[in-house]
Amino acid sequence: MTEAIIFDAVRTPRGIGNSDGALYEAKPIQLLHTVLNAIRERNQLATENINDLFLGCVTPIADQGANIAKTALLYSNWHQSIPGMQLNRSCASALEAVNLAAMKIRAGWGNLVLAGGVESMSRVPAGADGGAMFYDPSVVSMIGNIPQGVSADLIATIRNYTREMLDEFALQSHKKAALAQKNGYFKNSVIPVKDQNGLVILGEDEGINNDLSLEKLSKFQARYAEIGKMGYDAVAISKYPFIDYIQHYHTQGNSAAQVDGASVVLLGTSKKGKALGLKPRAKILSAVTVSVEPTINLTGTIPAVERALEYAKMNAKDIDLWEVNESYASAVLYFQEKMKIDNAKLNVNGGAIALGHPAGASGAILLSTLLDELERRNLQTGLVTMSIGGGMGIATVIERI
Repeated sequence: MTEAIIFDAVRTPRGIGNSDGALYEAKPIQLLHTVLNAIRERNQLATENINDLFLGCVTPIADQGANIAKTALLYSNWHQSIPGMQLNRSCASALEAVNLAAMKIRAGWGNLVLAGGVESMSRVPAGADGGAMFYDPSVVSMIGNIPQGVSADLIATIRNYTREMLDEFALQSHKKAALAQKNGYFKNSVIPVKDQNGLVILGEDEGINNDLSLEKLSKFQARYAEIGKMGYDAVAISKYPFIDYIQHYHTQGNSAAQVDGASVVLLGTSKKGKALGLKPRAKILSAVTVSVEPTINLTGTIPAVERALEYAKMNAKDIDLWEVNESYASAVLYFQEKMKIDNAKLNVNGGAIALGHPAGASGAILLSTLLDELERRNLQTGLVTMSIGGGMGIATVIERI
């Protein structure tokens, strides 16, 4: 089977996802325009060679509606022969886009494909598109799906993770991200966003807090206690009756921040890459999406990773670096505990608690961060995994070339 090769990956900086954030003035189409232009220029692409664009977007309405993938291609003056598809796999949309591109290449039905994602959470807030899974009480009560924050607190309660443990994890995320940014570890992939006059709006990730401490983190209030009282705690306890109550320890400080951002990855066959003079950086060894029950809905990473490793004929010890999306501190701690991952290999440059989680774009951002760090350390194998709403989980294994 034809191998799916990664030639390049770029992203915007992540801007704070509210009206005070630096990227609020940049429409999502401009964020995509930024990364599409960058990947074209960096690789001297004649765009008629591109077969397709798969683009993740979790809230495809308003500024992000009407198939923003095709809109962005036209807006950025890419060749009119390229189709574009917007897809929604919740938080893992961009990584699913990459995986689908890889599948198309491995099937022999494409030889050069773009994949990535976008989310402007300052302009199109999370949940703005509604949906029965979250907002229809009769559906919620029947399927047992609960908000991820309550699920994160459920995990912490079951595993006896303390508030101090969650806050310490968050603090380390910020420290690692601050060090990485200071040392320029993100610079290979980050493309500054500019305004119409060519002035830089944002050149690096905006949300890292260099002055954070455990004392400051301890002052944040529980974020999901009131939501839990609306009936979600009762749903969780009915599924897990060995607990009497849910301890609500997750806060704004130890959960992923909502941010704005866009990402894009260039994949193709080795043959096509050689013909166009593209430098192969890595290959995708396996890609898996699974699902678990929707109440404790942040644990899908574990079966996803187990299956992805099986498909790649590897085990956890074969992975040099891990990127696990930091949706909530307890979700990553639980994954690390179950998979027995060394701290020195896990989210070595911080994660979404410090850097933010632009829902539709995060998966490809994690992939680009992982690839850059593998190259910087001269390591070979890496794995990206994310928990997804509704109980789903995703994992992608890559190997440097």
